[in-house]
Amino acid sequence: MALNRDFVGRSYPSSTPYEVSRVKIREFAAAIGDDNPIYHDREAARAAGHPDVVAPPTFPIVFSLRGGGEALADPDLGLNFAMVVHGEQRFEYLRPVYAGDELVTTATITDIRTAGRNELLTVRSDVTTVSGEPVCTTYNTIVERGGAA
Repeated sequence: MALNRDFVGRSYPSSTPYEVSRVKIREFAAAIGDDNPIYHDREAARAAGHPDVVAPPTFPIVFSLRGGGEALADPDLGLNFAMVVHGEQRFEYLRPVYAGDELVTTATITDIRTAGRNELLTVRSDVTTVSGEPVCTTYNTIVERGGAA
């Protein structure tokens, strides 16, 4: 069944800020196998010119879909999670994510399209600090296999 195109343009703000901690950054860096010292050691990060431990570039995936998850779970969208695979992901940064940041996200469904027998859904997540400072934008495309059949 095709995804509901009426969802394109809908935005979903995160309900609570995500508090970035040194522990979460270290755990994420370890999980992806990146031993860069600026992800693990505050002094190494400061020596490199950062105010605190820096999150790896893909770290926002941890929290950026929180608002969009509400949309993806809406039965009216028609998404069959059993058929979903990861399609694409990219990040555009205005500044790094640091330990101590409190971040909020607004996720917007920007595109739903058919590719062969598949449905592709793209979510843009705008990440800012709680005070409104832009940090990054994430783009995530998921593929529902066979959804267009």
